[in-house]
Amino acid sequence: MAKVLTIPKNWSASDIPDLPGKRFLITGATSGIGLAAATELARRNAHVYITARTVEKARDAIKKIGPGLVDYLLMDLTDLDSVRKAAARVDKQFDVVVLNAGVMATPFTKTKDGFELQLGTNHLGHFAFAGL
Repeated sequence: MAKVLTIPKNWSASDIPDLPGKRFLITGATSGIGLAAATELARRNAHVYITARTVEKARDAIKKIGPGLVDYLLMDLTDLDSVRKAAARVDKQFDVVVLNAGVMATPFTKTKDGFELQLGTNHLGHFAFAGL
């Protein structure tokens, strides 16, 4: 069952404990908040899995993350077939899944499955992945 966590007012990344043996999966970890989260978790000895649309983006992110146990899972949230395939490749139980990937204020475009891009990326892709 999911837990709701409250964060103390003066919390910082340095408060994250050592996390050996813990598995985290983070979508949207090739840039921004997801990349920062993956970096901090890798520094704390967690096994971090990041998702990326391409091998190149995954490898670039892993270089930026630096030392640590980091793997990648190819997944394009705008393509539900890609989401299904990614979910089928995951054979590990994760301690934490951070559904962080998203787009905002993009020109009107549709996903491969015909959904508006922002809805498909930010919500439907994650919903499908979490449900599989």
